[in-house]
Formats: sequence, structure tokens, C-alpha cells
Amino acid sequence: MAPTRDQAWKTLTEYTKSEALLRHALAVEASTAFYARKFGEDEELWRVAALLHDFDYEIHPTIENHPQDGAPILREEGYPEEVIQAVLAHANHLGVERDTPLKKSLYACDELSGFIHACGLVRPTGLEGLEPKSVRKKLKQPSFAAGVDRNDVTEGAELLGLELDEHIANVVAALQPIAGELGLPTPA
Repeated sequence: MAPTRDQAWKTLTEYTKSEALLRHALAVEASTAFYARKFGEDEELWRVAALLHDFDYEIHPTIENHPQDGAPILREEGYPEEVIQAVLAHANHLGVERDTPLKKSLYACDELSGFIHACGLVRPTGLEGLEPKSVRKKLKQPSFAAGVDRNDVTEGAELLGLELDEHIANVVAALQPIAGELGLPTPA
């Protein structure tokens, strides 16, 4: 049986209580779903993988444990190996090859979604009118959203075969409809 978004949300919220982590999961879900539609892939499956990519972060917050120690939990709950491998591939330290569109997209959307969300938090208009040029400028400021690996952002765009500006514009467009759910201002 194919996993559903509702099932993934239930798993996510069972292990994740932090509002910030839940919002991050929603942002990565929206961005990854954008690429599922763009590439003509299974949007529901991609949403599941995106929601679950950090589901174990609160119980396994270190590189020694996340996300690899979460994989057995996902297997136990019946998630398909395609989802589990995508979750594992989003972590550089595991060396899981990003050899499918899902693995590439999830990796490409993870750090950039978080970064764009951070950009929206410091703008009075949130994501409205946020241009790639402004995001690139913020990427050059190491102190802004310091936890975001800038190399992951650029490598993600390359994996998708996109210019960074196009990838940024795509993720901004994907996040705009859920701005309210992300705690960002919404257009009037």
C-alpha cells in the first residue's frame, strides 16, 4: 500500500513537537511537491518523503544518529524503501547516492527551503516580492541563517540542472501559498 501524506504527517507529529521543525517539514514538503509536479512524478509519495526527512531529529539530533537511526522506525511503520532511501540521501555524511529525481529534489529543497523561510521572517512582506537577487545577497552573509550550508544550496540547484536563481524562484513560488502556515505574513 502506498503511503499517504496524512500517514506521514501522523508519523512526523508523533516524533516532532517543535513548531520550527514542523514548519521546516511543511516548507520542504511544498518545495519538493513543486518539483514532483514539474517532473511529472508521484506528488503524494514525494510529499511523504519530504515530511519525513527530519522526523527523527528531536530524538536523534546528532550526525551520529540522524537520519540513519530513524530509518528502522520508518521501516517498522511500513514506509517503502524509496521513501527511506530519499530520507537517508538528504544527509551528506551518509554518502547515499542521489540517483533518483526524488533524492535530488529532496536534497535540493531541504536547505534552500529553510533559508528562504528565514528570509521571509525578516521581511515585513514575508515572501511577497522576494527576488532571487535578494536571496543570493543574504546567502553571502555568513551570519544570516548560519546553520544553512551554502554549499548544499548551490549543489542542490546543480543536481536539478538549474541555475541557482531559477531554483530560488521555484522554491519561493512553492512556499508563497503556505506562507501563513509557516508563520509568515500573507498578502492582503
